[in-house]
Amino acid sequence: MKKDYPVPAGYLERETEVKKSRFIARVAPVGSRDEVKAWLAQAQKDHPDARHICWAYQIGRPGSAAEAAMNDDGEPSGTAGKPILNVIQYKDMGDVLVMVIRYFGGIKLGAGGLVRAYAGAAERVLSAVDRVVRQPVIEARVTLSFADEQPLRHWCELHGASVDSVDYGPSVHARVSVPENRAQQFGAFCDAQKLDYSFER
Repeated sequence: MKKDYPVPAGYLERETEVKKSRFIARVAPVGSRDEVKAWLAQAQKDHPDARHICWAYQIGRPGSAAEAAMNDDGEPSGTAGKPILNVIQYKDMGDVLVMVIRYFGGIKLGAGGLVRAYAGAAERVLSAVDRVVRQPVIEARVTLSFADEQPLRHWCELHGASVDSVDYGPSVHARVSVPENRAQQFGAFCDAQKLDYSFER
């Protein structure tokens, strides 16, 4: 069961300048490593001439994240990715990626200056982005026929649930994320449709 926690409401970009170096900070909501890779690829495409694209992300509940990672992208070790991740953790936000794109301005900042610049860029964009609360959801496994798939998807659309995966074999197996407060209604729907289901606790 996933508990509620704040996540970024959407994508946002903020730019700062420190001793002629440009720091372009981007924040984006992410739910998987593939989404992180897609955002990083987009940043590289948008800024092919940038000296560094440093980043950090945290997926899952703040304080007990399922996954977190960081990258200094050529900056001295510990001067970029770690300060960005520290700000993410301080902001108590989950499912979040922060990228800081740097264009070098010709003046070296030193290790302490880099830490302050990257942390400051991350702080600025995370303070500006709107937050939404990720509602608690419960995972369900459903066995159904091909004919039942469309009614299931329709119910999910109407009730804020999502079909996360579907495996097609002799019968169809679906994984569904159901808002915790809709679990009873979901069970009633499955009973009415004569679908075999179970909740993962």
